[in-house]
Amino acid sequence: QVQLVESGGGLVRAGGSQRLSCVASGRTFSIYAMGWFRQAPGEERDFVSAISWRDDSTYYADSVKGRFAISRDGAKNTVYLQMNSLKPEDTAIYYCASTGYEHCSRYGCFRAGEYNDWGQGTQVTVSS
Repeated sequence: QVQLVESGGGLVRAGGSQRLSCVASGRTFSIYAMGWFRQAPGEERDFVSAISWRDDSTYYADSVKGRFAISRDGAKNTVYLQMNSLKPEDTAIYYCASTGYEHCSRYGCFRAGEYNDWGQGTQVTVSS
């Protein structure tokens, strides 16, 4: 099992920036990719971004493309989500997730069910 701990959430004004971090521990050798999802009240958990641990390929939801950037530090087992030009509709709990499915490292995985382990989530609130 992989343990994931997110940090970096908080309150930010529209147009501002924020960076989320997610540190992985435990069976990190089993990770093929990591991703970020978000969930607003009353909504489903939606894919935001993912990164392959095989070749650092990145994937983004259309709603964040050009504004968010995912990256990782392999030595620290840490994934980052840099969020720029934030909008009120970005307000949600952001979850970090990891997957042990090899195909996710080659083709990207965009469904929550394809991820094995999850962090506790961090709240991001964007005020207008």
